[in-house]
Amino acid sequence: MNKNKSVIVTCAITGSLHTPSMSPYLPITPDEIVSESIAAAEAGASILHLHARDPKDGRPTANPDIFMDFLPRIKQQTNAVLNLTTGGAPGMSIDERLAGPERASPEMTSLNMGSINGGLFPAAEKIKTFKYDWEKTFLEASKRTLFENSFENIEAILNRMGKGHGSRFEFEIYDLSHIYNLANVLDRGLYDGKLFLQFALGILGGTGAEADNLLLMLRTAQRLFGNDFEWSILAAGRHQMPMCTHNALLGGNVRVGLEDSLTIGPKQLATSNAQQVLKIRGILESLDYTIATPDEVRERLQLKGAHEVNF
Repeated sequence: MNKNKSVIVTCAITGSLHTPSMSPYLPITPDEIVSESIAAAEAGASILHLHARDPKDGRPTANPDIFMDFLPRIKQQTNAVLNLTTGGAPGMSIDERLAGPERASPEMTSLNMGSINGGLFPAAEKIKTFKYDWEKTFLEASKRTLFENSFENIEAILNRMGKGHGSRFEFEIYDLSHIYNLANVLDRGLYDGKLFLQFALGILGGTGAEADNLLLMLRTAQRLFGNDFEWSILAAGRHQMPMCTHNALLGGNVRVGLEDSLTIGPKQLATSNAQQVLKIRGILESLDYTIATPDEVRERLQLKGAHEVNF
């Protein structure tokens, strides 16, 4: 436990897995993504993790024009680090997934370190009325499809976004094997930047959101990489706040946001991303932790700076 180091708070604003029928508060349009992002940054998030959605019906999109509709406006109104998805959504090709990031050349992108079965289908059984026709099909398709992150795709993202644009990565770890995949990347000399691991727990098809699993992942990473790396945690659904708190007590960082959880308490929908940021910030500050500023994040993660992006 290191209370001398400030805690990095990431907020994942909308994602690509939740659908509009699950919550009326899920941001869909560029205007909604802008307002939610600014409010989350003002609440204390120093990194904003961003996906794009079709403003007509909320489905995930890889259209770079939609990314460019909200990225410049967020940058103009906040100093937060903007971290773009390279995972996109299930069914997108690697070129589609990289269309927005390659246009924007951001300081950071996500990088999923292995394939998993991303099981969204149980949610389809809980929704009685769908707002849009695409939602049920999208959710049920996860029973027979794979969230593919092959070694070839991982290497393509490292080359195209890392070497090509100087972007750093949020390495998303859904399974213990993904840590070893990252070790292989380093052994092959494919990445030499600061490591920022995001342990993603509680997603059906990945590792469960349990303290023992978090500790196993952390200790494995420490054996492989030493202690000179940053790590964070995202935990799906009701596990979000407890697991984030536990990870901070271990010396790590936290991620909240409507991409990861639609709730703020038991059976209570969060009304905004900022509400979740304020809650975890309150918990951390009550434990005498300080919250990292965007400039501290840029220094700790060795980012290229907001002046070198293309938006």
